[in-house]
Amino acid sequence: LKQMGESAEPMWMPNTDILDGAETLTLYVELPGVAAEDLELKADGGNIIVSGVKTTRPPGIGEVAEHHCLERSHGQFHRTIALNYPINTHKAEARLRDGVLKIVFPKVENRRGGAVSIPVEEA
Repeated sequence: LKQMGESAEPMWMPNTDILDGAETLTLYVELPGVAAEDLELKADGGNIIVSGVKTTRPPGIGEVAEHHCLERSHGQFHRTIALNYPINTHKAEARLRDGVLKIVFPKVENRRGGAVSIPVEEA
C-alpha cells in the first residue's frame, strides 16, 4: 500500500565505492543516465546524502507493451553514506562524468558540524 506522500514509483539506491587516500577521501557513486541538474548532494554531520531522479525510462514504459524483464533503475533515488572520517565538507569537489559521480573531500584534523550543500559539475 502506498503511504501518503510516497511516490508511485519505488526508489532505488546507487552503488558506491569509498577510497581512503593519504590526504583525501573519495566517493564514487554510480548514476548512469542521471544529469547533474537532477542531483542533490549534501553533507550533514558525518553523513553524505546523494538524492535525485533518473528521468530516462526504459523504452516502452507508459506504452501498451508487454515487458518480460525490467532491471534498469529509474525514478527517484536516495543514498545516505555514513563517513567516520574527519573531512572538510566545505571544500568538497563533485563531478559527474560518464554516469559516475566523483566526490573528493580533503581530510582535516577535526570535523566541522552543520549541513552543507555541495554543487555538482558535469564534466
